[in-house]
Amino acid sequence: MNDFLPTPAECGADLWEFLAAAEKPIVLYGMGDGADKILAVLARYGVAAADFFASDGFVRGQVFHGKTVLSYAQVCEKHDDFIILLAFGSALPNVLEPIYRLSESRELYVPDVPVSGETLFTRKFYAANYEKFRAAYDLLADEESKQIFGELIRYKLSGKIEHLRRAVSAPDCEKHLLAFERYETFVDAGAYVGDTARKFIADCPHAKKIYAVEPDGRSFKKLAAYAESETSAKVIPCPFCAWSAAGSAAFTAAGNRNSAAKPNGGKTVELNTVDSLSADTDYIKYDVEGAEKEALLGSVETIGRCKPDLLVSAYHRSEDLFALPLWLHEHFPFYKLYLRRFESLPAWDINLYAVKG
Repeated sequence: MNDFLPTPAECGADLWEFLAAAEKPIVLYGMGDGADKILAVLARYGVAAADFFASDGFVRGQVFHGKTVLSYAQVCEKHDDFIILLAFGSALPNVLEPIYRLSESRELYVPDVPVSGETLFTRKFYAANYEKFRAAYDLLADEESKQIFGELIRYKLSGKIEHLRRAVSAPDCEKHLLAFERYETFVDAGAYVGDTARKFIADCPHAKKIYAVEPDGRSFKKLAAYAESETSAKVIPCPFCAWSAAGSAAFTAAGNRNSAAKPNGGKTVELNTVDSLSADTDYIKYDVEGAEKEALLGSVETIGRCKPDLLVSAYHRSEDLFALPLWLHEHFPFYKLYLRRFESLPAWDINLYAVKG
């Protein structure tokens, strides 16, 4: 089997070090939370953005961080040559394709900034944790997992889009890993508005019961409405954040993937465990915006008793690629571990699958 994992010595300067030494103007493509995070990191490296631009349909004379948001054509008129940093995310083909084309004609990077936590994926971070990355890599059960892992490391350090494009699994890859034909009960931690519950019911001919855990108030209302309308299986909405113990926490309610338990959140939500559901489950999905480790800690009794197959999101924190596989192997060594990723920019939708051997 090939070794896809680069050593720290093979990696060279990371994207932020490269940008700190760059002589070309740096232009951000996009506005909003993603751009704010990138600007904060650039400031730490003493780098300023020369301009911001948006897709033509979104340019309306907005001002962002004191600068008028330009169109791409206006940026080209203003600067002969420049570096583009993509500052938003998408998984939509009609959004991705123009970005891919742009990257073929311009110097474009996709910075990796964590969805949760403050740890930045840098050359120093990778070097300091290389042995943990190597241990997690060695646990992966097949070559596709290892290739994706290696390409993700290269992407996170360089910001180069070609590494992300080489770290994409087939849309139907789950059917080759998971036993949909035998699943009846599903715990959906991070159920959003019921989209993954619908998919479970569509994929699982014997689906009977779904515990749909969702703390965001706006999303929960839609989830509850869906649960009432679903007739193929019983959907049980659970209005709490999957955690390691019962309690409460501050919560940022964004109605989207940014909703999460955070110290500066504006609302208080209930915390509870998957174990509290007392579910004899066949399959658990964890997509809880950086709280995956806490949610797993609150599932130890259920996992030990039922040995369900697991899907654990592994893209919210810089540590996820090594911390989550190592934890699962330490506590439940009977699982085989696989890594898959669905197409998106930046490196979202990285899934760690734990399947009974």
